[in-house]
Amino acid sequence: MAFITPDLTAAAVALTALAIVSIVALRGWRDWIQLKRDELAAGHGPVAIAHDATVPHAGSRIELADLKERLRKLEAIAAGVDL
Repeated sequence: MAFITPDLTAAAVALTALAIVSIVALRGWRDWIQLKRDELAAGHGPVAIAHDATVPHAGSRIELADLKERLRKLEAIAAGVDL
């Protein structure tokens, strides 16, 4: 019994606790990912929001803003204005 020291026991307990916490965290992560997959498969996000047809999608608003900015720059170049 000379091989078991308090330092070795503390290290074993810490390693076991770390393993348990890691396993629990991994299981929670996998369950959360599965929940998100199920939400995507159901066709809606975490909160079901009624999508109004008159409100443009966020991606299209960003693209429209980008096109407007490009047009503004081209008009400034055509007018000879230095940006």
